[in-house]
Amino acid sequence: MADKGSREQRRLERERQRVEEERRKHRRHDDDDDDDDDDDDDSDAELLRSLADLHLSEEGPAKHKGTGLIYDELFTHHKCEWDSNFPECPERVSEPFKRCQELGLVERCQRIPLSYATEDQIQWHHPLSHLELSKETVTMTPEQRKELSKKYDSWYANEATFECTLAAAGSAIQLMDQILQKKVTNGFAMVRPPGHHAMENEFCGYCTFNNVAFAATEALNRGIERVLIVDWDVHHGQGTQQMFYQDPRVLYFSIHRYEHGEFWPNLRESDYDFIGEGKGKGYNVNVPLNQTGLGDSDFMAIFHQLLMPLAYEFSPQVVILSSGYDAAVGCPEFKPEVVVVSCGLDSAVGDEKGEMQVTPAAYAHFVHLLSALCEGRLCTVLEGGYCLKSLSEGCAHTLRSLLRDPCPQLPPLPEPSDSIMSSILNVVKVLRPHWQCFHVLETLEQGESCPFDEVNTSPPKEGIEFATPDNRPAEYEIMGCYPQQSAEVIKKFQREIDRLIAETSLATAPYRTCFVFDAAMRKHKNPFDGTHPERPKRISSIFDKHREWGLLSRCLQLESRSATDEEILTVHKEQYLEAMKESASMEDEALRSRPREKKYNSIYMCQDSYSCALLSAGCVLQVTEAVLSGKAQNGVAVVRPPGHHAECNAAMGFCFFNNVAIAAACAQRKFGIKRILILDWDVHHGNATQHMFYNDPSVLYISLHRYENGSFFPGSREAGHTHVGKDTGRGLNVNIPWSNERMGDAEYMAAFQRIVMPIAYEFAPELVLVSAGFDAAAGDFLGGFRVMPECYGHMTHMLSGLANGKVVLALEGGYNTTSISVSMATCTSVLLGDPCPLIQPDPPNCP
Repeated sequence: MADKGSREQRRLERERQRVEEERRKHRRHDDDDDDDDDDDDDSDAELLRSLADLHLSEEGPAKHKGTGLIYDELFTHHKCEWDSNFPECPERVSEPFKRCQELGLVERCQRIPLSYATEDQIQWHHPLSHLELSKETVTMTPEQRKELSKKYDSWYANEATFECTLAAAGSAIQLMDQILQKKVTNGFAMVRPPGHHAMENEFCGYCTFNNVAFAATEALNRGIERVLIVDWDVHHGQGTQQMFYQDPRVLYFSIHRYEHGEFWPNLRESDYDFIGEGKGKGYNVNVPLNQTGLGDSDFMAIFHQLLMPLAYEFSPQVVILSSGYDAAVGCPEFKPEVVVVSCGLDSAVGDEKGEMQVTPAAYAHFVHLLSALCEGRLCTVLEGGYCLKSLSEGCAHTLRSLLRDPCPQLPPLPEPSDSIMSSILNVVKVLRPHWQCFHVLETLEQGESCPFDEVNTSPPKEGIEFATPDNRPAEYEIMGCYPQQSAEVIKKFQREIDRLIAETSLATAPYRTCFVFDAAMRKHKNPFDGTHPERPKRISSIFDKHREWGLLSRCLQLESRSATDEEILTVHKEQYLEAMKESASMEDEALRSRPREKKYNSIYMCQDSYSCALLSAGCVLQVTEAVLSGKAQNGVAVVRPPGHHAECNAAMGFCFFNNVAIAAACAQRKFGIKRILILDWDVHHGNATQHMFYNDPSVLYISLHRYENGSFFPGSREAGHTHVGKDTGRGLNVNIPWSNERMGDAEYMAAFQRIVMPIAYEFAPELVLVSAGFDAAAGDFLGGFRVMPECYGHMTHMLSGLANGKVVLALEGGYNTTSISVSMATCTSVLLGDPCPLIQPDPPNCP
């Protein structure tokens, strides 16, 4: 091991020296001052430290180890023996499992047998008296069990309940154990009875033992220091909250119907201002839903504006999903070392308890976003969900996402409701002192009021009667004590769910990722300056890194081709095309002055420039066509020369033909694509791409770039944030310009979470084209920014949730061959379904 470490140190030192020599040779191309040179030194060192920590340079990223699934017919034995219509019924697990079988998902999982929790494990969170009382239900008569149930709020037991609860709790522990042992990357414990309402010494809300709490404690006992529990069940998991309320190792995040306390469990402690206490203050997050009928856009707003920024700052080692589906359409009730999802689906469409409008497909997007954390270690545990059809569909979409299938296309999401905006702002209000990710948001001045009235006041709302020990009833109702839908309402929701199922495409391509590269593009080179940064080695280093990491063998290798005149002329003028053709037969000396004569800014030319530019554009088209024709789900084009500065009638900024713009235009013409997102993360503004689609309502162009108040290349005020498009394209040009600071992972992640992804989900593209320049990467002497390779992977992962996964990455800039090769290979790895590398960005720079 010592020899290996020494070799690694020597290799890193050689790499450091090479980067420094490269930076020194190209320093004359950098317009920054001497202080910026120091920044570049820091960026190079930062890049190399990152590579050393992640071991990406030699071993490549982590691989997906499979998805575990726990299900057993035993869980159907628990049932209410005095009310056959009780919503917490055996079909809640059997029907979702059946649907997963129909879709061929079960056979793709690693089946994990159920495991029983031991009595010692149960006592991690419940006293012996609670355990013994549950055990006694096995030998009670039905009448005795009925009398016992009257003592607890919404709870029942039969002779099989005790065994089922031990199995549910043990299976949650078992799944966590399998994840921590790296036998699987993630998994779904499809168990019942649910658990998140079970308190330390009280049965409650269909729950006997707190399954998710056991999974979290198993992780903590095994040395995990940070556990994120996400509970999206429509009911507040008060039992889970109580168990970790003072524990800073567990971040509990609950999204639940509240209605200011009028919705079950009617607790004051379920409101947003209960944020933990003692050392755990700030680690309990309640997002109260104060009206019914909330849907995908409202939940996605919570994810983008609250959950994901918090999660990245917390940096969990595992995530647990308390996965309830009672917020789904049709549900009648709404009563990062690891992420645990408390997976209730009673917010789903049609759930009579949840009365929310979350579509089944949306759950795939929730899981996809969380899968970026802690190398994908997600432990998903079923909680609520009472509309069997939406529950089954929601579970299936959850499992598909865990299996890394592409997220289904969502329709354009509307603006979130005022109620949700109020809840989000209230959560920010109370958590801002505890989390730096919220410091980017400005606070109200003294005497200033928020336009959302609820933000200007503090809870509780006047006139609400909360459930307390003092007003606890002597007996609880045990018959018909649940919301019921009329036959007409049930039929309405069934039709709605059937429509959603029919309109949701679950198609996947035979290949996940296609890839194109042609060494002939190396022929484009500067015959007069061998140190020019746009040099052939750029694509060679990227190709070599893909081969080193074993990515090439996992991709569909496409044949390269040149773009046709017709394709070039979709965005370029014929006169300019003819001028480029002429250059192919000109002598070197004539080509030396050609850019000056034609007023081409920042361009060199050789006899092979024209043919390489055609090849570059044609290769991007090849990948785009392979994705849109269904051959591959996504694709990567390692090409040069780049394209996003090439105007319709002029070469510019190392670019001749606008590869991505041509691909967009051809996608529209050949495949009839109606909505295209072009995301440009090159450090330079893609001036030409902006011009070509500035008044086009079918193309959303978003650019994140260094601006320096218009002085950074290409040096135009048109790169500013006020340039938003024209005529029917107004609002569809989004510039995120940065000045005065050297931006890095934190700023790019914040921009994606708060701006890029919300806009993208509202636009709902059918294709995502990425102008993937890597000159914002740490160590790049032209860009001067500090974005690390793993951040590019996370941005790629977020974009992959769009357009049914139809994402094409086309190389633009990037001039440090170490950073571009690792960065682009990391993106390809993520597109192939590998877990995102670990990332913990510093807090973003605040205004």
